[in-house]
Amino acid sequence: MIKFLPILLALAYGYAAYRFSMMRSKAELDARSAELADPVLQKSFQRLANALDLPRIKVHLYDIAPVNGLASADGRVFITRGFYEKFRSGDVTDAELASVIAHELGHVALGHSRRRMIDFSGQNAIRMALGGLLNRFLPGIGFWIAGALTSLLAARLSRRDEYEADAYATALMIKAGFGADPQVTLLSKLGALVGQGQATVPAWLMSHPATEDRIAAIRGNAARWLNA
Repeated sequence: MIKFLPILLALAYGYAAYRFSMMRSKAELDARSAELADPVLQKSFQRLANALDLPRIKVHLYDIAPVNGLASADGRVFITRGFYEKFRSGDVTDAELASVIAHELGHVALGHSRRRMIDFSGQNAIRMALGGLLNRFLPGIGFWIAGALTSLLAARLSRRDEYEADAYATALMIKAGFGADPQVTLLSKLGALVGQGQATVPAWLMSHPATEDRIAAIRGNAARWLNA
């Protein structure tokens, strides 16, 4: 039992750190967000709600400048003010923003927040255990190698979640009558919207799949489901 104590402590630390991070995020979102009341967007969001047999979908406006959408651990979905301003300026359509909300609903419905908490705790335990083992043979760099390996694992798991949320969004957008095209067009312009050029991070370190890979997966899913 004693030899497993460091791993158990690492699991407990990972869990506590994740919970603390979620508490801070919730406080930030509570302080800087309110329900989005745009009538045009509400009509599009209502189509998603109807497809899910829900009375409505409450979307929150997070008052920060970056272009992003997110789902909180308590099940709320958000778009940032920066994203909303892109809609108001005509750079993004209401259907494209609906695809963002559909994606975030996918994270909620598929339990990704809970899974990430488990993954984070497990990765922390692996980092500690593997780092201790490697440090016996590679003093000074064993923990660095273990950290790099667990970062690779975390990135891979995050990319898996993104593919799953994309697939959920595609199915929902089709059911709501939008089709998959808004999802594809938004991803095609997302780099320009967020001000990013060609990615310089290696694919295996990215938390999100490459845009062209996401688009290919969306188109493949849409073709398969529409022809089923």
